[in-house]
Amino acid sequence: MTTLKNLKGTAIQFLDADPVVYVGTWATGGALNTARAWLGGAGIQTATLAFGGETPTKVGNTEKYDGSSWTEVNDLNTARAGLAGTGTQTAALAAGGLTPTTVAVTESWNGTSWTEVNDLNTARYGLAAASLSSTATIAFGGETGSRIANTESWNGTSWTEVNDLNQARRQLGGSGTQTAGLAFGGNSDPPYWNNTESWNGTSWTEVNNLNTARYLNGSGTQTSTLAFGGYTGSASALTESWNGSSWTEVSDLATARYTIGGAGADNTSAIAFGGAAPITAVTEEWSFPPATASALQEGDMWFNSSSSTLKGYGTAAGIPAATWASGGVLNTARNGLRGAGISQDSALVFGGTTPGVVTESYNGTSWTEVNDLSTAITNSVGVGTQGAARAAMTTTNQGWDGTNWSEENNLNTSRQEVGSLGTKASCLAIGNQNGASAIVEQWDGTNWTEVGDLNTATGSSTGIGTTSSGRSVGGYTPGGATAVNQSWNGTSWSEEADINTARYFAGGSGSSGLGLIFGGYGPAHSAKTEIWNGTTWTEINDLGTVTSNGGPASSSPAGNALFAGGSAPGNTTKTEEWTASAAVATVTTS
Repeated sequence: MTTLKNLKGTAIQFLDADPVVYVGTWATGGALNTARAWLGGAGIQTATLAFGGETPTKVGNTEKYDGSSWTEVNDLNTARAGLAGTGTQTAALAAGGLTPTTVAVTESWNGTSWTEVNDLNTARYGLAAASLSSTATIAFGGETGSRIANTESWNGTSWTEVNDLNQARRQLGGSGTQTAGLAFGGNSDPPYWNNTESWNGTSWTEVNNLNTARYLNGSGTQTSTLAFGGYTGSASALTESWNGSSWTEVSDLATARYTIGGAGADNTSAIAFGGAAPITAVTEEWSFPPATASALQEGDMWFNSSSSTLKGYGTAAGIPAATWASGGVLNTARNGLRGAGISQDSALVFGGTTPGVVTESYNGTSWTEVNDLSTAITNSVGVGTQGAARAAMTTTNQGWDGTNWSEENNLNTSRQEVGSLGTKASCLAIGNQNGASAIVEQWDGTNWTEVGDLNTATGSSTGIGTTSSGRSVGGYTPGGATAVNQSWNGTSWSEEADINTARYFAGGSGSSGLGLIFGGYGPAHSAKTEIWNGTTWTEINDLGTVTSNGGPASSSPAGNALFAGGSAPGNTTKTEEWTASAAVATVTTS
């Protein structure tokens, strides 16, 4: 007998109270007294210090925050913007900046007033610092007239030059301590950087990149950091959380802005204040449920013993009421393109019909052309995120690092019109339309290896999920479009309930247990959207325009999908966005 544990990997729990959604949220705090951008910050969410900035005139204003309102206190001795801040509300350090000339000035705050202390060795602005200490910190990066990688260490009395960053940049984020720091993002006007580097007290090492390249602010520790806002070509509200090894996109700021002031202890408690787009006094506070809270994940089910009700959590409860809405238009109309991304606010599309090399990045509002593919592709593998994607077909396999594409080892079997699923580092290339091949290959980060064949040979299917738990839906067979639904367990394929409308060249997103398929062709262009709940497919609201062979945000959840470009039936620039919030719902039977 099929059980919930077999389908979802978890059993029903018995709880006294409903668990909570274990995600962070931004809430509005008290506004600064002086609206400004490019200011410094120190402290934690409930005891913050904000200083300097521009209104657009450079100012020395200093304000302290008590968790609800800001109070003006004594100004910096040198009014400036683009300075680095570190320390606490009662013991802070302000270093460097623009007056409008570049300065090396360092000032120390004792809880009442600022005192000038020994200067930085290298005058600069747009630098970052790490530490909640005013007597032991590091300052890194910045601008002197060109972007620099210089790192300096402060011992409470003077600055000493130490080993440089690997990537010179300004307006980067910083967190951590003098001996365990983190540097992330930044710009070179452009490009914008997603590089993250870790400091061990001696040298910097490149680690996993941000999902979205931008200049930004952030706060926290080397293993628990929050990065927020910034600029990607326009003001950004994006927030990413660092767990010590990788970045995850979490809830956005309510107000998109750049050159923000920020402070905070870790990725569960932070504060963002001021910024530009336009210059603002807005303050937002980031919070997480307590660590003791029972955390919800999509697909969870439980019996609430207090109310004697069976409940579940997921986007399935909200998806039937959701609709597709128009988004920003692509710069280049085309079909046969492929896509990557974890949400409709962070997507990448690439390749397609002539010229076949165009790559565009999406911030939730508009598409920006970025660096081209090294070799033209169409109807290829398309997986990953905005900052780490993969495109592969015939005799090309290209990896995207957030800035450039690079050629890597090719597929063993040359083909196109494949299905695909997974990430840049671990993905499947599924089937082949020409000859309706059943061949499947898996990429391990270095090479492709043939793995278990499909049960039903298809090409141009829709891949959903990961290399350990995935799904190949629909596709093309010699008889035309198919409705077949094949599940992958990491080793082999098994056939499950078919989709309602047979098609190929459809878009998809979500997981193997909660998936979405939309658009496609068979025998005509389709607008049909279907949701998979782990057992069956259900037709829900259609795309606004019949579309096939577009680029989806392939790593996005089923409740936050995107479909860009494609054939409708001519080449289109149209983007459509699908949004459905996860919700707790009472389970009923009828």
